Amino acid sequence: MKTIPAQWKTTILVCRKCSKRAGGGFGKDGHQSLAKALRAKGNGKKGRKASAGIVDIGCQKVCPKNAIVVVDTATPRQWLIVPTGTDIDVVAERLNLDDDRQAES
Repeated sequence: MKTIPAQWKTTILVCRKCSKRAGGGFGKDGHQSLAKALRAKGNGKKGRKASAGIVDIGCQKVCPKNAIVVVDTATPRQWLIVPTGTDIDVVAERLNLDDDRQAES
């Protein structure tokens, strides 16, 4: 077996079904998916070189109306229900994604 290094400090799991039902609602114009908007809050790198892994996952069987289920693997016992249209800076702060960007600046 072989391993490769990754820069991820955490992994954020975003429900793909909730995101599709919400139809966006995040980012500057409110047209981005939550996962895409969270990736933009990272250190500017993609894939395994990013500071956090933002991964779309299958349905978690919670299905909130006008919201998206998010799991931070650093705190797996507390799932977030993020209402559509929530300020992405607030979500990133709650998930501790802003810490990495400030540390690299």
